[in-house]
Amino acid sequence: MATTYDAIIIGTGQAGPSLAVRLASSGMRVAIVERKQFGGTCVNTGCIPTKTLVASARAAHVARHAGEYGVMIDGSITVDMKKVKERKDAVVHQSNEGLEKWLKGTEHLTVYQGHARFTGPRQIRVSDELLEANQIFINVGGRASTPPLRGLDQVSYLNNSTMMDVDFLPEHLIVIGGSYVGLEFAQMYRRFGSQVTIVEMGPRLIQREDGDVSEAVRTIVEAEDIKTRLSAECIALEKRGDKVAVGVDCTSGDKIVVGSHVLLAVGRVPNTADLGLENARIAVDQRGYIQVDDQLRTNVPGIYALGDCNGRGAFTHTSYNDYEIVAANLLDGDQRRVSDRITAYNLYIDPPLGRAGMTETEARKSGRKALIAKRPMTRVGRAVEKGETEGFMKILVDAETKQILGASLLGIECDEVIHSILDVMYAKAPYTVIQRAMHIHPTVTELIPTMLGELKPLE
Repeated sequence: MATTYDAIIIGTGQAGPSLAVRLASSGMRVAIVERKQFGGTCVNTGCIPTKTLVASARAAHVARHAGEYGVMIDGSITVDMKKVKERKDAVVHQSNEGLEKWLKGTEHLTVYQGHARFTGPRQIRVSDELLEANQIFINVGGRASTPPLRGLDQVSYLNNSTMMDVDFLPEHLIVIGGSYVGLEFAQMYRRFGSQVTIVEMGPRLIQREDGDVSEAVRTIVEAEDIKTRLSAECIALEKRGDKVAVGVDCTSGDKIVVGSHVLLAVGRVPNTADLGLENARIAVDQRGYIQVDDQLRTNVPGIYALGDCNGRGAFTHTSYNDYEIVAANLLDGDQRRVSDRITAYNLYIDPPLGRAGMTETEARKSGRKALIAKRPMTRVGRAVEKGETEGFMKILVDAETKQILGASLLGIECDEVIHSILDVMYAKAPYTVIQRAMHIHPTVTELIPTMLGELKPLE
């Protein structure tokens, strides 16, 4: 006999809990199911723990460079990795335990802990219990991808989740994958004191970005003595005593890199293979992502997919926005859509990359008339004052509508600065709104109006 609810939510990532509480607060009888850790990727193995570790790594980096600012520190700078992990764990526990308490204390909301699997389009099984509802919301997230690399099954390796258990300093960390996750861990562990080599199959780092951005990021990490091996088209691994040898087969340099530990950072896959989606006839694409429409509805009436598992975004903020879209449509009579949102994300190396809208490459491919402005951080007073002048800022504008098309901001505090541009883009206002704004001095943001006064045709 199944227990009946008005709504069932599978997963407690960034979308599920807020939606569950919102639905329960409206008077609906709601069940939410979690099979492992409350909070999903962001809270347990993603944003919160990694940015906590990044903060510890930056503290070590600043301490080592204190003398450049006239601050003298006697003795060597050392990092206690056990204390670094303890600090990270404390921050994580505060988040996931607080979330669990919030959910279990919400009226009209029942929490189930176990693996959920569809037995039909309106019914799921959790352990020995059957639950049914007319509305089911899937928020199961994703996990690190494990590529079919030759020799991978013969060696030990880490991914973004198992890195959270590391409480020691790897002697030489080889990071396979030169994109967002790989770069953050690479710089972090170099600052902790490890030797680090990044191995990337493509011809440049973070290939989704413009070439000038990729090259600037490579310059930044290599300045910290992080080795980069690009165009590693035939990666293979083998055990060598207590070491790991990674064959990179690059066009130049040694064909093999030998390290103490390997981190795989080569993308993610959705957690959809073991949900019994076929029993509900829920459509997925070739990569396993649940197919949804512009309001996050699947092909089965009453079933929705939110967060990383729907392939419509791979960030905490897109997942939470999924919740906002579904809640607005179901409860507020507000017709919100996925297509309303603007691409936006950050790369949290130091200095960070803030991104919104189109890249320069995409603007060129679009064929539209565009304007561009670019400013090196060496010409940003705030960066000079802080002694952190790596990177540049770049902005693109539609020459006819005067609306901002996109921006790539690589530099100190640019993870925050990007929002001043993003908000104007959402307002669909002409760039002159921000160009004519009086910003506060001295800041990084104050140079955005200056840049917009220097726009030139994109040739």
